Amino acid sequence: MHGAGPLDIKASFSMMRPVNCAMIGFAVMIGYFVSKPPSASPLPIALGFVTGFAICAFSMVANDYYDVEVDRVNQPARPLPSGAVSKGEAVALAATTLVVGLAAASATLDPYALLIAALYAALAWLYDYRVKAYGLVGNLIVASSLAIPFVYGGVVSGGDVAGSLLLFMASTSLLAGVGREVVKAMADVPGDQKRGIRSYAAVHGLRSASLVGALFFLLAVVTSLLPLLLLPVNAFYRFGVVLPDAAFVYLAYSIVTRADAKGALRVKRTALMGMLLGLIVFVGGAF
Repeated sequence: MHGAGPLDIKASFSMMRPVNCAMIGFAVMIGYFVSKPPSASPLPIALGFVTGFAICAFSMVANDYYDVEVDRVNQPARPLPSGAVSKGEAVALAATTLVVGLAAASATLDPYALLIAALYAALAWLYDYRVKAYGLVGNLIVASSLAIPFVYGGVVSGGDVAGSLLLFMASTSLLAGVGREVVKAMADVPGDQKRGIRSYAAVHGLRSASLVGALFFLLAVVTSLLPLLLLPVNAFYRFGVVLPDAAFVYLAYSIVTRADAKGALRVKRTALMGMLLGLIVFVGGAF
């Protein structure tokens, strides 16, 4: 086991899952530009990326800390169960990344930015600590991690948050993310029931979960279409939005017609493509 020796930098870095955190940082940058800032300044962009990256890293380390007993069985090679990183070192790493993230948010001198960053961190900790075991509430928190970085980027930019595509992009990401999380859990019912995780599928059954997941995919279609009625969108968005919406409708149809673990895994993978298409359309529609 890891004792009082030097910190294993590589193992600690892997706990943060840097690729995932970089994606959150880039989501902040996307939100920055979609909100159409009056001028693009390198400093708030950099601070926004650091906030997204660091708070995501805090969440990932906290997740490993609270899941260490599960990982001893399922992923014994992970840094904590393997002893490469001690629990004390994990706490220190989580605290450091949290402080860095909040400090970067504070450096923007925007109180709303700091508030959103603190809310994001609190939700992430709450999910890791307890809420992941509770069905739709946990799904909503996970999906919010897809939406909040966009909003944060818009706030940091000083651009038009309410009158741009930003809130519609965040809403669509949130709803599609909830749909994916609900459906994804359909493939994990046996294991979740053994671990006491009360996913919607584990509590209410696969058929009911398929209907709820489909509903959220269709609600994502609705929020993506609202800009056509409420905003002066460009031709790229007007015609391009058909692609992600067709994907979301297909996902809803697919999981309802095959409400089993195999169907859930297929939808889980395909949903990422639909969400990526949606992101491209929203970004292109902002310019």
